Amino acid sequence: MQFDYIIVGAGSAGCVLANRLSQSGRHSILLLEAGGSDIRPYVQIPIGYGKTFYDKTVNWKYETEPEAYLAGRRSYWPRGKVLGGSSSINAMVYVRGHPSDYEKWNQLAPGWGWDSVEPVFRRMENWTGAPSDLRGSNGPLTVTDVSRQVHPVCHAYLQAAQELNFPLAEDYNGASMEGACLYQITTKNGLRASASRAYLHPAMQRPSLTVLKRAHVQRLVVEKQTVTSVEYVHKGRVHHAHARLEVILSAGAVNTPQLLQLSGIGPKAVLEAAGIKPIHELPSVGENLSDHLGADLIYKATVPTLNQVLRPLHGKILAALKFAFGGKGPLSLSLNQAGGFVKSNAQLTVPDLQLYFSPVSYVRAPKGTRPLINPDNFPGFLLGFNPCRPSSTGSIHITSANPLNPPAIRPRYLTTEHDRHLMLSGMKLIRSIAAAPSLSHIVAEELSPWQHGVNDDELMDYVEKNAWTVFHPCCTCRMGRDAADSVVDPQLRVHALSNLRIADASVFATIPSGNTNAPSMMVAERASDFILSSAPR
Repeated sequence: MQFDYIIVGAGSAGCVLANRLSQSGRHSILLLEAGGSDIRPYVQIPIGYGKTFYDKTVNWKYETEPEAYLAGRRSYWPRGKVLGGSSSINAMVYVRGHPSDYEKWNQLAPGWGWDSVEPVFRRMENWTGAPSDLRGSNGPLTVTDVSRQVHPVCHAYLQAAQELNFPLAEDYNGASMEGACLYQITTKNGLRASASRAYLHPAMQRPSLTVLKRAHVQRLVVEKQTVTSVEYVHKGRVHHAHARLEVILSAGAVNTPQLLQLSGIGPKAVLEAAGIKPIHELPSVGENLSDHLGADLIYKATVPTLNQVLRPLHGKILAALKFAFGGKGPLSLSLNQAGGFVKSNAQLTVPDLQLYFSPVSYVRAPKGTRPLINPDNFPGFLLGFNPCRPSSTGSIHITSANPLNPPAIRPRYLTTEHDRHLMLSGMKLIRSIAAAPSLSHIVAEELSPWQHGVNDDELMDYVEKNAWTVFHPCCTCRMGRDAADSVVDPQLRVHALSNLRIADASVFATIPSGNTNAPSMMVAERASDFILSSAPR
């Protein structure tokens, strides 16, 4: 099997690349995906991500190593193993990031400043909200304004934030990111607008594109510093596919460094410890892992919330009817209906905390086969947060030469004073919002941490025992000028190897201020530009 381009991973970035590279029909493309089809009810129904959270048929279900500052707990990391990748199982919140994030990228990898990436975000978008020159309206990815559909208690949250003098961000992806907001989500006509639905499915009828599902890539074949082919398992047999021009890794922040290391590309000590012969030493492969760590507080309410809709049988039936006959109602939304980006103190120039407001309360189900979400039998809501730009970094390392063994994931959460201070500030800020007049009058009681979070030490103890990943791992193959501290150059080519690029969240130079799905797709859009501009004509 020979193709011009081979893309590994049909996730958020891989779907974009498959569409753009096959668009002209001049090139042959092979897209390899370890998972199966995304044509499943709980994938397509937006609120269905609660069901896919532990579903091994669409989810890699990773776990970190025990974390010292999380009371020795492991953190559960769901990652998409299905067409669309994590965009098929995420909470759909669409966030570009703060312009200053990309100025930091530009310092490490010239050409990635806000002026370069902002037009690409607009190219991606089909924004359904108020028309704006700052938003795209003709792109493949539908971004929905749900302001008329959110639960009424969301407006009490917005009012409470304003009572604390936080601004209201009418469009946090527009002129200003700062302020409390209603979240925009990637849905279209009431269904999830994953990267697969937006980019891949429209391209799958093109004769230039071959999509192979349940194809687990085991390693890259490198000959004289050139990547020539990929080895993968499909239906129990080992196959090789040869790339005439390039192989592009879009397997994500976990699987991309894992695959490089399995191929003998990475830190020499890590490779040798796993029984892999080093072929190309790149010390930063799997390093610089960044992720957002969050915490939330649970409140019992005096007014009805989504609990009264999603828990009783009659409420579920009504919600299903609204969805079936019009694509409306809570099944068409994310649970994170409101939130925002705010400053923990007035002296800052950019927001450093992201907020989440869910008009539903539930206890996170332990890892297993049960759904993530089972609403409480009383009215309640969640207030949560995470620091925007954590400074703690970790690693992803293989531990054996067996491609089926998961890598060791070590985020090293809260290992810097900066991050610990911000977690404490976030806890206090959430409580102050709940105490503002517009929310306090509908709060019956704080259920967690309540009396166990009186002073700073108790609040940090609560954080260490309850904080959770916000599912935004990135930077494990980050871009930069120098092979000593980065993996790819600003054109996303792997240092000192020919015919190999990476385009996914692993190449982020630093973690962006918000959700990572939109930046991952933007990276793939830019990668397609780089690839096509250098393609033979």
